[in-house]
Amino acid sequence: MPHPGWNNFSFEGIGTKWEISTPDGLAVSVQQRLLETVEEYDLTYSRFRPDSLVSGLSHGPGSVVLPEHAAELHDVYATLYRLSHGAVTPLIGSSLERLGYDAGYTLRPSGTALAPPRWEDVLGWSGSRLTAKEALVFDIGAAGKGQLVDLLGGVLRSAGHMDFLVDGSGDMLHAGNHPVTVALEHPYNRRQAIGTVELDNSALCASAANRRSWGDGLHHVLDGTTGKPIQTTVATWTMAGSALVADALATALFMVEPAGLEDEFEFSWLRVSSTGAATFSTGFEGRLFT
Repeated sequence: MPHPGWNNFSFEGIGTKWEISTPDGLAVSVQQRLLETVEEYDLTYSRFRPDSLVSGLSHGPGSVVLPEHAAELHDVYATLYRLSHGAVTPLIGSSLERLGYDAGYTLRPSGTALAPPRWEDVLGWSGSRLTAKEALVFDIGAAGKGQLVDLLGGVLRSAGHMDFLVDGSGDMLHAGNHPVTVALEHPYNRRQAIGTVELDNSALCASAANRRSWGDGLHHVLDGTTGKPIQTTVATWTMAGSALVADALATALFMVEPAGLEDEFEFSWLRVSSTGAATFSTGFEGRLFT
């Protein structure tokens, strides 16, 4: 958590709560730029608002040009799509909507789980350009919040803030000479922690089936090859140099064995299975409670 005496700037954006902590207060202009960055990202990628850039692809074939940072997002998604044999996909949104996690938050399934189309069949993504061959739901929920955390960190650095903690409801980026100790939320009880970890000039992201769950066994972490919620893992935590990578890998750990991911990414991890068993990498320097 932030050090006592630090200043906090809190706000809501992309449907979640944010807290920016710095030793010194943020100028109004910096606060405004942070808010604008969140709004710009939401207006580009949100599948929950009809005026977003990517929402137009849900109406039929077409092409859109995303911001330049979409190229980095593409590289992470393309790698995970390959390593997961299609389980991690930016087209999972159609399955989420079918199961009830739609723009209206109805949380009422409109049918049984159905696998989304294969990326290579319907979507061209080169750098910042997206081209849909048919109507589709483009969803970057597995990594988007992490990238936005990084972008907010960039805003702070550009304004001269080198000590900070960006916290997007548990997806965090820390910078500076004052490490913070972060509690790891219990996957079945948000009021309890299963351990702690020290965050020191790195990112920490988590994914948990209980964070967005509804109905009987329905939650937001779906297997892109089946469209069904994953039942074998309940929570993951990852630490990496960027929140984009940490966020994406926290989702990927629900579907891919860690060894395969470690061949391509530098990160540490903790995973809790549906049986309650916890496994972690040798580099995960956290403390688990017994």
